[in-house]
Amino acid sequence: MSSNPRGRRPWSLRRRLIAQVAGLLALVCLVVGVVTELALRNFLIDQLDARLAETSERASRPPPPGRPGGERVPEGLRAYGQSTGSLFVNVFPDGRVLAAVLRSSYDAKVTDPFPHDEISPTQIGTLLRSTTGDKPTDVNLGSLGEYRVVAKKTAGGGVAITGLPTKDVTDTLWSLGFIFGGVAVGGILLAGALGAVTVRRTMKPLDRLAATATRVAELPLDRGEVALSERVSEVDTDPRTEVGKVGFALNRMLGHISNALSARQASESRVRRFVADASHELRTPLAAIRGYAELTRRSGSEVPPDIAFAMGRVESESTRMTGLVEDLLLLARLDSGRPVVRRPVDLSRLVADAVADAHVAGPEHKWLLEVPPEPITVLGDADQLHQVVINLLGNARTHTPAGTEVTTSLSIVDSTVTLSIVDGGPGIPPEILPEVFERFARGDDSRSRAAGSTGLGLAIVAAVVAAHGGQVGVASRPGHTEFRVVLRAATHC
Repeated sequence: MSSNPRGRRPWSLRRRLIAQVAGLLALVCLVVGVVTELALRNFLIDQLDARLAETSERASRPPPPGRPGGERVPEGLRAYGQSTGSLFVNVFPDGRVLAAVLRSSYDAKVTDPFPHDEISPTQIGTLLRSTTGDKPTDVNLGSLGEYRVVAKKTAGGGVAITGLPTKDVTDTLWSLGFIFGGVAVGGILLAGALGAVTVRRTMKPLDRLAATATRVAELPLDRGEVALSERVSEVDTDPRTEVGKVGFALNRMLGHISNALSARQASESRVRRFVADASHELRTPLAAIRGYAELTRRSGSEVPPDIAFAMGRVESESTRMTGLVEDLLLLARLDSGRPVVRRPVDLSRLVADAVADAHVAGPEHKWLLEVPPEPITVLGDADQLHQVVINLLGNARTHTPAGTEVTTSLSIVDSTVTLSIVDGGPGIPPEILPEVFERFARGDDSRSRAAGSTGLGLAIVAAVVAAHGGQVGVASRPGHTEFRVVLRAATHC
């Protein structure tokens, strides 16, 4: 199963490095931020607990007497000198409860009444349930907010609860979090930008290696003479660096490939030269053999039947061998890379003539022709293009039974000319289909040899079409086989 889901664009190495650096920096900032927040909270809570102890101590002292005419603090609450927001709850042994939260600092010298807020019974119940010991505890009092409270037993057997709001601690922590978060995000963005520039500069040698490999990959290494002059620059081949090791190894590999290609080219050149020379040299003796065999057949002298049969076989086999020699010679010429003589060729007339010849050669088949009324012209070698059509029609005649319908059609769309030859024969076996244009490929050895096939017809088709800058393909299933040749129209060549 592929590790890359379809539709998801894979990340480049540069992008992954930048993302990993940014992610690592974000993780470090997160850890530092969390540790800082926890340490600061513990520090601020310790300070708040110290203040809470002082507040609780002051609350245990008796308040100064009120100014004559002024109002005193409610009896039982020790709020003198306490800070705004301080919370006081006194629970007397008889069950009475006095509770208040200072709105501002109380001073007996002022004439204003005692500035406090009442605490609801629900909030008092929450305080009594949460403060079971003498250690400071965090309590959420709803509308009053979070408080740090401590409870102490009084001399009379009651309980005195004192609390300070944690709002300042929370606000400080949030402020630090926002400031640290903003600085961290800015630092990550800046580090990402600088990292992108640094990674891009660091990755330039790899980009140069990739560019060299791409240029080599675009060379036609599978055929013809190849001058493999591409090499990695010397600056990227220092074996003391990681990139240099890759560049050095790539240059060595390119050197080995170049030597192998040169050896292959030399071997192919020798083979082509041998085939061309042998084919050329065989044409003369084959012509002589055919001539003497034909002369024997045409002479008026009576010859024994077995001799007449033998001479007939000599003539037919020499004819077949002459065709093979001519095909080999044509392939050798095409393989040598000789440029095709390009002249305007009336492809419509050429196809019509080829179908007429096929009808004469195979009258037992049904030959159909479909061409547009306007002539179609291409640039190329008329003889070679005629051989393409003849070979395709001959292939259909050879590999289909008598009575098979073979349809040859020619069409043009914009500048693309398409020649299609369709037959209703048994089709080409799937295991042979990818190799039909290979040399000496045969779908049925016994039938091919009996029909005089050399196995070079479709190879010649592929070579001629390629030399004309076109394409050839085949699609086959039982009852339908189509060979399609695509060429460029003459007006657009």
